[in-house]
Amino acid sequence: MGSSILLVSVVLLLNSPAGLCGCYKRIFTFGDSIIDTGNFAFTTGNNPTPIKELPYGMTYFNRPTGRVSDGRVIIDFYAQALGLPLIPPSIPEEASGQFPTGANFAVLGSTALPWDYYKTKYNFAMPAPSHLDLQLESFKKVLARIAPGDAATKSLLAESLVVMGEIGGNDYNFWFFKPGNPRETPNQYMPDVVGHIGAGVQEVINLGAKAVLVPGNFPIGCVPQYLSMFQSNSHSDYDEHGCLVWFNDFSKKHNQLLQQEVARLRSQNPGVKIIYADYFGAAMQFVQNPHSYGIDNPLVSCCGGDGQYHTGGKGCDKAAKIWGNPGNFASWDGIHMTEKAYSIIAQGVLNGPYADTPLLKAC
Repeated sequence: MGSSILLVSVVLLLNSPAGLCGCYKRIFTFGDSIIDTGNFAFTTGNNPTPIKELPYGMTYFNRPTGRVSDGRVIIDFYAQALGLPLIPPSIPEEASGQFPTGANFAVLGSTALPWDYYKTKYNFAMPAPSHLDLQLESFKKVLARIAPGDAATKSLLAESLVVMGEIGGNDYNFWFFKPGNPRETPNQYMPDVVGHIGAGVQEVINLGAKAVLVPGNFPIGCVPQYLSMFQSNSHSDYDEHGCLVWFNDFSKKHNQLLQQEVARLRSQNPGVKIIYADYFGAAMQFVQNPHSYGIDNPLVSCCGGDGQYHTGGKGCDKAAKIWGNPGNFASWDGIHMTEKAYSIIAQGVLNGPYADTPLLKAC
């Protein structure tokens, strides 16, 4: 009798959706527009911004939600796969929310390093609305309120997943997109960007986190905005897929440094799961084999203007042209991806092989 009950339980467990394992009770996230679910839109108050209007949000929500995409972003897919509701943005409820299933501290345009770093070292004004230190400060404020005291904080974080990024991409984007800035400079500050992300990971571990996902950067040489701004007449500047080699090599360098940082953090924090998510490799799937994902051309944006990469005009707003069904595109607005692209990347992290422990096996 006992063994048959055991067998039935095992079969039920194997067949139950991953979320029912009660893997993590909460997700806390930090980052930029890749996973912002409404923080930036909230901070703009009554000021207009395209992301607060359709066509943003047209696919899944049928309305703008403050996500910088046509639908769900990566973190939404993680939450759904883990059986949690979509993680709310933190800023609207920073002072009062209980956040029973976690909170998303990511803000569009955020950098990893604080603004004064760039002002002091490069006399460069980063046009960023937030940065990682500010997000971590807000996180600690919320923790002190919902789980006061060291023991309560540690216990709450022990059953949570922390997603540290993607962050750092804007430390490079803002520099590269300013005309006249020397292209080589970001190589000099890259170790500081990566070191700061690592310090953020260590900070949440010190607070009690036991599972941290650390995503790398995307292949920026395949992003329509980069392709359009850095167009070249030289064939050797492009790879066989039409992406810019120099910029993809740059992203790979960032990711190599980040993986070394993750390895260092692992050796210093035994007993903590620190998972590296290979967003570069996951995104290259639909660049290399677009048709197997139903994507027509991975290098053009769905919402935008004219030109080879659909990046002409003022970007994506209600006056922009929608070039087709967002489900057939990888890029949404020339910089951010479509729900379709984010779902492919998320699947690669949840089920492997684009995470050194697939997220659904990391429970």
